[in-house]
Amino acid sequence: MCGILFDHIFSLKFLHRQQVLGLYRKILRTARQIPNEGDRHYVKKWAEEEFKRNKGATEEAVIRMMIAQGNLQLQELERSLQLAKS
Repeated sequence: MCGILFDHIFSLKFLHRQQVLGLYRKILRTARQIPNEGDRHYVKKWAEEEFKRNKGATEEAVIRMMIAQGNLQLQELERSLQLAKS
């Protein structure tokens, strides 16, 4: 029983880690598309600080909420870039 619980917790940690790293990479890739160098630097610095600040989060529900918020912010950034291009 204890082994199954450990495996489940380990799997969740691995899954969350992959999701967080993927989100961080997507934000940085999207930030590269920002034409203004100052704005691009600001977004990259913001992402770096936010991810570092929340690095120690351990509660599963909190981590899921932060991933969801990060995805929403990424979508907003992508929409802003699309609007700027049109």
